[in-house]
Amino acid sequence: MSTQSILTKPTEATAFQPDQVVRILETVLLTTPEPLSISDLKKLFEGNIDKKTLHESLTILSEKWHDSGINLVSVAGGWRFQSKPEMQVFLDRLNPQRPPRYSRAVMETLAIIAYRQPVTRGDIEEIRGVAVSTQIIKTLESRGWIETIGQRDIPGKPYLYATTRHFLDDLNLQSLEQLPSLDSFNSLDLSADEAESVDTDTTTIQESGEPASHEPTQLL
Repeated sequence: MSTQSILTKPTEATAFQPDQVVRILETVLLTTPEPLSISDLKKLFEGNIDKKTLHESLTILSEKWHDSGINLVSVAGGWRFQSKPEMQVFLDRLNPQRPPRYSRAVMETLAIIAYRQPVTRGDIEEIRGVAVSTQIIKTLESRGWIETIGQRDIPGKPYLYATTRHFLDDLNLQSLEQLPSLDSFNSLDLSADEAESVDTDTTTIQESGEPASHEPTQLL
């Protein structure tokens, strides 16, 4: 180990000043694409600050960026910076292609899983009244919104599906208790990142890139 690295490496006795903590948090959160939990953030300081200090520093950092075009938010996965909704129109100018929206079948299935989880494919079919195509499940799994969490102890042992932390992060929620009403959920503008839209009632892929034109419906 070089003399320089020895001199610059923090020791266990390092005492971080409040402004230094804020500056470190700001740098990490601005340069990390995924939310960071309190446990993750504590690793930055090698255990030399407690959760109370971290939360106080995050509050200061949030206030610092309050009047800017981005804000610091807490979601299920932890803390992250994100653009404010009113800035989206300008961000869209960098990528003018209109993203497709998921079809009504996908959104109905997602809503059932979100509000009734854990559920099996049979549960979803019973509520929707139609068969659930494999493409619907694959679409939601590939988006990172649902996952299998086990199997129900009945003949056939069907898989149980539940929503993921990534799903909550995409909705800027910290927990399932913060889910909106079903009416609001059905009208959410959840867009695909891919340049394809899934018409899951017929299990075919639309190539047009236009949003599905289905109207939201009452589910449960």
